[in-house]
Amino acid sequence: MRSGSIANLTTLRSIANLTPRLSNFNTNTVNTLHNPVNVTAARLITRASASSMASSFSPEKARVPPAVQLPFKIGLCQLSVTADKERNIAHARVAIEEAAEKGAKLVVLPEIWNSPYSNDSFPVYAEDIDAGTDSSPSTAMLSEVARSLKITIVGGSIPERCGDKLYNTCCVFDSDGKLKAKHRKIHLFDINIPGKIVFEESKTLTAGETPTIVDTDVGRIGIGICYDIRFTELAMLYAARGAHLLCYPGAFNMTTGPLHWELLQRARAVDNQLYVATCSPARDAGSGYVAWGHSTLVGPFGEVLATTEHDEATIVSEIDYSVLELRRTNLPLQKQRRGDLYSLVDVQRLHSQ
Repeated sequence: MRSGSIANLTTLRSIANLTPRLSNFNTNTVNTLHNPVNVTAARLITRASASSMASSFSPEKARVPPAVQLPFKIGLCQLSVTADKERNIAHARVAIEEAAEKGAKLVVLPEIWNSPYSNDSFPVYAEDIDAGTDSSPSTAMLSEVARSLKITIVGGSIPERCGDKLYNTCCVFDSDGKLKAKHRKIHLFDINIPGKIVFEESKTLTAGETPTIVDTDVGRIGIGICYDIRFTELAMLYAARGAHLLCYPGAFNMTTGPLHWELLQRARAVDNQLYVATCSPARDAGSGYVAWGHSTLVGPFGEVLATTEHDEATIVSEIDYSVLELRRTNLPLQKQRRGDLYSLVDVQRLHSQ
């Protein structure tokens, strides 16, 4: 095989390896292309990718998001979580109602708000969301309160049971109480900092396979859960698909929280020129896993618009999407990106075209 063909094949392998969970285009496809009969096809795909990715995946040519909304209020409910599941569900409902009374049209809950955050607890507190109300009292509450209050809810996350697998799952409900999206945490939290913290979600949980972006009454929202925020490619993909706001329910710990929690939020916001909202459980120093807290709303210039400390609290702040266009005009990153030199491959959109 000529060196040019080998280079093309290497490129294809690189693309496949970078995006194994976003499509069916993987190393098996590459191995098929290794057949000499298909080398020409490999070369054509590679050339097409190199020449057209800038136009195919540039933000200005992304799917057109809904009309920009008028300013609205978002509520972040930093909840205390106990071992009493019924109490946690009732308590979350009260917090949502309080946020709505303060004018919030979008309410965000924390990561794992109906259960203690532990591998031992996940199987015990898990719910079969797809099976309906009786099998998932946590999401049933979210649906009912969203409908009754006519608000959108990004329902933090709960342990989800699906067959023999467990997921860390965020459900989004619209103002009619309908389930609009379900995001399963893509990047599992496996960490080992000797003398500080050791935790492996992968011992009990399965990673999600799909990025989640959803159109709501309050704009186009990209969803991530906690550790997902560390992976800038996911945020870039959401921005390229026209997101106004990224929501990350999360439970950063006492080691990485002080160092990275606010930093990562501000980075995702300023890099992509959009809003970022995070919501954490309140800190419980007596629990097995101690959350950092500090639920926060960040604006498109990386400015902290609202935040709280580590205690239980509900904060309500305003989001104005017209600021996005202003900031993107002030600093036109989208137009200045060198799509001829680098680009993010949104494989799902590639296959949909």
